[in-house]
Amino acid sequence: MKKIKILFLIHNLKHGGAEKVLVNLVNNMDENRFDITVMTIFDVGVNKQFLNKNIGYKSIFSREFRASSQILKLFSPQRLYKKYIKEDYDVIVAYLEGTCTRIIGGCDKSGTVKIGWRHIAETNNEFIYTYRSKKEALEIYNNLDFVACVSEDVKKNFIELSGFDVNKTQVLYNTNETDKIKELAEVKVEKEEFNYDGIKIIGVAKIRARKGFFRLARVHKKLISEGYRYKIYLLGEGEEKKEIEDYLRANNLSDSFIFLGYDTNPYKYVSKCDLFVCSSFEEGFSTAATEALIVGTPVLTTLCAGMKEMLGENDEYGVIVENSEEGIYLGLKKFLDNTELLSHYKQQSLIRSEMFSCDKTVKAVEDKIIELYKKKQVGR
Repeated sequence: MKKIKILFLIHNLKHGGAEKVLVNLVNNMDENRFDITVMTIFDVGVNKQFLNKNIGYKSIFSREFRASSQILKLFSPQRLYKKYIKEDYDVIVAYLEGTCTRIIGGCDKSGTVKIGWRHIAETNNEFIYTYRSKKEALEIYNNLDFVACVSEDVKKNFIELSGFDVNKTQVLYNTNETDKIKELAEVKVEKEEFNYDGIKIIGVAKIRARKGFFRLARVHKKLISEGYRYKIYLLGEGEEKKEIEDYLRANNLSDSFIFLGYDTNPYKYVSKCDLFVCSSFEEGFSTAATEALIVGTPVLTTLCAGMKEMLGENDEYGVIVENSEEGIYLGLKKFLDNTELLSHYKQQSLIRSEMFSCDKTVKAVEDKIIELYKKKQVGR
């Protein structure tokens, strides 16, 4: 069989979860079977440097501009596709919701396999935000041959929003480079503020409202006032960081709730902490939480999409709490009051991580792409 020529379209290659797992995926796909190009709408992002040399790369715009999704909405999907996707591909993939899907959905080439990827559960307003109308959004998705979803919750949400054919969608878990993650986890941490002998708790994400770090700071204040002694570390940058830092300074908490900034190797920190916390209001299938399992760090998370798939219905592999400030408080208190739970969930984390091995997740994607490509060839 000839090499299947694939285009993956994504907004950018910044330090978000979807951006990272796309790089993981394409780097580990069989280069003898697939000729892969990654295209970004905006030529920005730290993850660009990690693409293997055999992966083609191109971009539409050299830099980001404000209200881009609304400006691009002025043009039809068909016009956008013809303007920006110049080459012919066997398979084209919109790796994110929104503008990427709108562009790929504009393809009118009958011999091309068209795939969309869903990473988050959305409200109806979020679902249609980058489209001219709900009607246009549904037309775009109905023009796709297949939609991959990162979790069962995301799949259920998408079908409810769109009425999409359930037989044309499937859960394909995110790809994590498990061996590389374990290797990088062994690297020594040099930052002095990380030297602490007590319980260390860590969160990893872009510092923005949907990640719930401000409510985590409020929970921390309450626990410290009750006499608990531990430290929380946050890895990441984002627009909400300054507001949280101001809150911490005002409440004399800056020495126990510490921002470490962004690091391309978060694993060396996560592996050396006692507990990973996800305080998010919403997730699709948390990359950071999956990576915590891989390095054997227990996970405490709010109830978000994908978490029961990841950790079990009854907290078999990690602890899931109510998606509220009170839920986070009770969850942290549970671990702080019974530190033996940390040892138990450390072992359970390593057991669960086998479910997300790089080989398994990449093979599932490769098999689906080959299946869709062969089906399209028969139908031509």
